[in-house]
Amino acid sequence: MKKTKRFFKLLFRSSTGTAGMIIVILICLCAVFAAQLAPHDPNAMDLMNMTKPPAWMDGGDWNHILGTDNLGRDILSRMLYGSQISLVVGILATLMSGAVGMVLGLVSGYYGGAADHIIMRVADAFYAIPGILLALVTLMVFKSSGIATLVMVIAAISWVQYARLIRSEVLRLKEKEFVRASKTLGASSWHIIFHHILPNVWPSFIVVSTMSVAGSIITEASLSFLGVGIQAPLISWGGMLSDGRALLATHWWVATFPGIMITVAILGITFLGNWLRDVLDPHNKGL
Repeated sequence: MKKTKRFFKLLFRSSTGTAGMIIVILICLCAVFAAQLAPHDPNAMDLMNMTKPPAWMDGGDWNHILGTDNLGRDILSRMLYGSQISLVVGILATLMSGAVGMVLGLVSGYYGGAADHIIMRVADAFYAIPGILLALVTLMVFKSSGIATLVMVIAAISWVQYARLIRSEVLRLKEKEFVRASKTLGASSWHIIFHHILPNVWPSFIVVSTMSVAGSIITEASLSFLGVGIQAPLISWGGMLSDGRALLATHWWVATFPGIMITVAILGITFLGNWLRDVLDPHNKGL
């Protein structure tokens, strides 16, 4: 309980940490309550109100606060529903890549030998190829763009950072006296990993995972923008950007507002991740 109180006290001392937390909470609320908050059906087309400007511009009205796209669909409603896809893909891809990277990093760092060599060479191969290019080619080859496929592809290009980080932490920790003492007392490898090493790598893992959510959201938006990510009738911020890119010169709001949402979401997650990094840094007196 005391640790939780100190956690929030440190959070509110940091303006960027507080801002990041508020942004993340608001986006999560928008995603959870999109059906209640959206003023219109996000996929309902109104050909009488195509490319209607935002309410504060000439020709706009408050029935469509942020305007409509080229098919008359309400932009605000689509942005609210789009937050669901972005968060789901970002969180699931992070969980999957984190789990894979954690296991491989622990095995590679603790056992070493051939396992370490093979895992690191595979990681080097993945690291040598631009992630967005690998994801793009994979999705084009398999001709599948559902949420499950997208999550697996993003996870497949994101596990390397976890494996490398966890391996380096394990290599450092397994030389510590408390680990050597456990080995001397006859503790099994699994006991040492789960009771001594794993608890000590969690802070680094949490920080990287937070930043990875932001990276996964950007990757999803990029792939959807390029036309190989989330497809209609599902809604994503990247897909909205793609729909509006041809209209930027004449109807800027169609692509601008989704772009702003992506920027705000990434900034919020980044602020929160940077704050967590500072608080969980063992060289700081955070917690």
